[in-house]
Amino acid sequence: MSKEQSGVVKAWEATVRKTQAAKKRANSIFGTISVAHADDENEDDHDRSSRGALQEPYIAEKVLLNGDYYTGQWFDNLPCGQGKYLWTDGCMYIGEWNKGKKMGRGRFSWPSGACYEGEFKSGYMDGNGVYTGPSGDTYKGQWVMNLKHGYGVKSFANGDLYDGEWRRGLQEGHGKYQWTNGNHYVGDWKNGMICGKGTFVWNNGNRYDGNWEDGVPKGNGTFKWPDGTFYVGNWSKDPSEQNGTYYPAGSSTEQNLEWDPQDVYKIHLSDSQICPGEKVSILPSQKRLAVWNSSKCGGEKPRRMSVDGRVSVGIERPFDRLDMWDGEDDGGSDGNLMVRKAIEADLLGLHVEEGFPKCLPIKVPKVVKRQGETICKGHKNYELMLNLQLGIRHSVGRPAPVASLDLKASAFDPKEKVWTRFPSEGTKHTPPHQSSEFKWKDYCPLVFRTLRKLFKVDPADYMLSICGNDALRELSSPGKSGSFFYLTNDDRYMIKTMKKAEVKVLIRMLAAYYNHVRVFENTLVTKFFGLHCVKLTGATQKKVRFIIMGNLFCSEYIIHRRFDLKGSSLGRITDKPESEIESTTILKDLDLNFIFRLQKAWFQEFCRQVDRDCEFLEQERIMDYSLLVGLHFREVSHNGDLIPSATRINSGGETENDSGPRLSRADMDHLLLDPARWARIRLGLNMPARVERTMRRNDCESQLVGEPTGECYDVIMFFGIIDILQDYDISKKLEHAYKSIQYDPTSISAVDPKQYSRRFRDFIFKIFTEEA
Repeated sequence: MSKEQSGVVKAWEATVRKTQAAKKRANSIFGTISVAHADDENEDDHDRSSRGALQEPYIAEKVLLNGDYYTGQWFDNLPCGQGKYLWTDGCMYIGEWNKGKKMGRGRFSWPSGACYEGEFKSGYMDGNGVYTGPSGDTYKGQWVMNLKHGYGVKSFANGDLYDGEWRRGLQEGHGKYQWTNGNHYVGDWKNGMICGKGTFVWNNGNRYDGNWEDGVPKGNGTFKWPDGTFYVGNWSKDPSEQNGTYYPAGSSTEQNLEWDPQDVYKIHLSDSQICPGEKVSILPSQKRLAVWNSSKCGGEKPRRMSVDGRVSVGIERPFDRLDMWDGEDDGGSDGNLMVRKAIEADLLGLHVEEGFPKCLPIKVPKVVKRQGETICKGHKNYELMLNLQLGIRHSVGRPAPVASLDLKASAFDPKEKVWTRFPSEGTKHTPPHQSSEFKWKDYCPLVFRTLRKLFKVDPADYMLSICGNDALRELSSPGKSGSFFYLTNDDRYMIKTMKKAEVKVLIRMLAAYYNHVRVFENTLVTKFFGLHCVKLTGATQKKVRFIIMGNLFCSEYIIHRRFDLKGSSLGRITDKPESEIESTTILKDLDLNFIFRLQKAWFQEFCRQVDRDCEFLEQERIMDYSLLVGLHFREVSHNGDLIPSATRINSGGETENDSGPRLSRADMDHLLLDPARWARIRLGLNMPARVERTMRRNDCESQLVGEPTGECYDVIMFFGIIDILQDYDISKKLEHAYKSIQYDPTSISAVDPKQYSRRFRDFIFKIFTEEA
């Protein structure tokens, strides 16, 4: 262990000792204060004083100031052990407590008659448990953070039954659904809908085996009758896309001319609808204990400036909790007031550590509402934009057969490209236009058409976004590579000019890329929708190659902070002063002052997907990619300061109160009470999370990951892996050799793909962590 590390450990140990000593003094002074029945207050104080001195749980009965009632084991002014808590609205919890949180096994009941019996964690239904709704619905299985997640069986009030896998409150994975009329389905599910491969069996013996999408047959499938007759083909709700062959049973050649495959959609499936889930009126984690509200605050959380300059909003001071029990006015006796101030100064003083700069409030950067310059007539790239829009309209609108997701190897051939001439006067296949004559090239058109289908991009919407009446917007400055970026008016798509070498890399890895994004739906790598080239006629014969990608930050939320993270340190800092940083400024590794906390299920999925994506990029000899992260802060004060959440992280990495780990109270009400809204949340998109502020030491400016401060913020996160078209070519090898002479080889970006992948993952798994 280095001297510096040894000093950090000793400082941390001293801080822990100081914290424990301060807590013991607080408990010895205030451990006797409580609110009980007024008639019993005096005689109870002596008993509680003696028990408090022993620091052991004891049986208590409390009538709280707001009318709530608690009886059970009590320790350190909080429910701890077995206890019963009754809220004034009729909700009740009986079970295990730990430091005021529902933790362990218990039973939560609602006034409606609904109840949950099972495991709790930090106030949430989490683990194995049984929920019975007021109408008779019953779910028995696994839960994560109030949502069905894992394996479970649900019996619906109408008699239907689902037995299978769940994800974020909805059926997802493999499962069986049994209807009361005798029909049943066994197969894949997604977002509460039948989706993937599966078998539907009707009560009359008919069955369908094949692919499904959004609850109906879609793609290859076979419909069989009990007598052995079957129909096999491509299924679609659109009759024009439906095609197949009817095979009668035995040696008979007669076809059932009265049977129409569309009857499966119109008649056969009409009486087999999936029952919607019940909406819970209020969740156990939303039931706050009156214990945590200070009688001094008037229902508003305290706000103060700590001695190190950090704003602490909603941070509970040691004596706020206790004031709930004594019921006295501000101040109390002069002696108690002085002792309280001494303890507060002692505890707050722990925030100052030698070697850290002052931790001032974080302000949101200036918000730029419309990024980029609109390309209008007179702009130097106006004609190029017109050419691009004409070409896209021609490529996407060109008639083509229905694409199967199973592509032949020939579709990925580098020679698979289509040139189209666009004279100003127009041709039989191209419209007349005001621009100069140009040629248009589509690279591997079938592959990108299928990718758009795979990514569920509607062709009409795609054309409207890029080729509508609204002009594109050019970003203010080209990237480091010299490429220019353009945004569509609705922000859904980003267009990037490319070098010939990048085009070659993409074409080379296109088959592997296609297979990767097809297999891993939650992949974080950039989504590509089209690869094209415009060749201008005339003396210059200039070629402009460009790729169309999804815009990661297309959202109704304002993106307050953007980070481009690689895990290297050389040159990885923004050279702008704080006053010039805007919401569109891309910050880098050494600008990062947060670690990102994801809920357990999301964190595990994130780690798995980062590993898969990095292994794919390593196999394709790709390096110099980065994780682009966008943060929307949910709480901002009127003067532009970020407002920390009420939850703090202690030195052990655990939360110090029961604030929801991700969403504000209003968002919890809207989101968790309606699990269907989770469909909008995906890995890397619209993800509710928390970030914890970090600080770098003054004497360690190149420190990649700062020290956690415990100050947390509720955010909506966006992230994805970008710049995946740089292979480890001769130029990068020379760059590595040259910079390795001048700098630490581990600090530079240009390294071997295997080393790059390992370093990237190591860094990402340090700045992303599981919510405690």
